[in-house]
Amino acid sequence: MIYLLLSIAASSFIFVVFKLFAKFNVNTLHAIIVNYVIACSCGLLLYDGPTTIAVIPEQPWFYASAGLGVLFILVFNLMAATTQRSGLSVVSVATKMSVVIPILFGVLYYRESLGILKIIGILTALVAVYLASIKAKDGIAIKKENLTFPILVFLGSGAIDTSIKFIEGAYVNESDVPIFGATIFGAAACIGFLVIIYQMITGFFKFEFKNIIAGICLGIPNYFSIVMLVMALRDSAFESSTLFTVNNVAIVMVSTFIGILLFKEKLLPKNWIGIGLAVISILLVSMS
Repeated sequence: MIYLLLSIAASSFIFVVFKLFAKFNVNTLHAIIVNYVIACSCGLLLYDGPTTIAVIPEQPWFYASAGLGVLFILVFNLMAATTQRSGLSVVSVATKMSVVIPILFGVLYYRESLGILKIIGILTALVAVYLASIKAKDGIAIKKENLTFPILVFLGSGAIDTSIKFIEGAYVNESDVPIFGATIFGAAACIGFLVIIYQMITGFFKFEFKNIIAGICLGIPNYFSIVMLVMALRDSAFESSTLFTVNNVAIVMVSTFIGILLFKEKLLPKNWIGIGLAVISILLVSMS
């Protein structure tokens, strides 16, 4: 339980950092790349075993985690493109709704339980995520030509969570969790550096120290959000379908309250209904 709570706390703190990005006009892409470097460094520092570069590729999870790191930065760019075309609410809904993918994977592949309470709880959670995420009175509107982007964000985000569950269960020893996380973020950082080099060559790169600070502030909670989630998945007290539901809904709920307390955000009645349904969904899934 403690790992799940820490994952929720770290993920919610990421929300605060992203909100501050807009306030201080941070270059999000550059901060994200720094964030991957910092997150990778956290894993290397917290790992007790040998950390030589030659040893890491020999691990059975290396290529899968490297591929996952590439997927991380690809999904980030898809999220940025979706935000530009359809707005932040569309990204938020697509990302959080993607929880249905690892839930279905857990039920179908691992034969996890699926009683009536869990089914109602999961459906309630999806409605809660939608209602809590939509900050416009008229809901969301997506132009037909832009529909591909939120679909790819939905599939990519779901693939990330599903892959983390499968890889850690099949290949990762508990002692290797820090270096496993470091490899994911390290691969994402390598792709990010290629983007930076391209920007330098084409003259679009502009160095700003605030992007470094922003990346550091993001990288630490980002690392722990992933590692704590992996540790929570290793806890036999929760099935993965239950854990992903509770984790995602709780993050939406906590982030919403942080928005109210720290950023004075105003909620619509449907947002409050979403929060109420979030609490109910957590209770139903937990009781199941």
